[in-house]
Amino acid sequence: MSKVYLGLGSNLGDKKKNITNATMICGSIIGTLEGLSSLYETEPWGFDSANKFLNAVICIETNNSPERCLAMAKAIEREMGRVYHDKRRYEDRIIDIDILLYDDMVLETQDLTIPHPLIQKRDFVLRPLAEIAPDLLHPKLGRSVSDLLSDLEEGNL
Repeated sequence: MSKVYLGLGSNLGDKKKNITNATMICGSIIGTLEGLSSLYETEPWGFDSANKFLNAVICIETNNSPERCLAMAKAIEREMGRVYHDKRRYEDRIIDIDILLYDDMVLETQDLTIPHPLIQKRDFVLRPLAEIAPDLLHPKLGRSVSDLLSDLEEGNL
């Protein structure tokens, strides 16, 4: 069994319900829910919007490959009503599910990069991830999640 950490975000509709539903669906389809962070309200990152986000991180124990996890995450997004207008830019969304880490794997394909390439720059990812896995090491940077969060808070990244 492998552990996959997923970042969840929503800034449209009933955001809390969207995160809760995505958590339950991921925990029943992708694998077994092993950890769930608190919800964090954050400003949009990478684009302007009047809608704040709710973010969380979950840990799923899975027998699925990273590519299969990605396919299931995208299917869950579509099933929950996410519409993709322009994949090259950020926009408001009912639900966003990102693979952050998968065990200590480093993977770079056309469709998937693990670890997620922007983990260390995103407070809305590091804060909930540090809540459930503070000692987890970033496989490329060799630093713990809590250290990466400290660096971000201190402006060292």
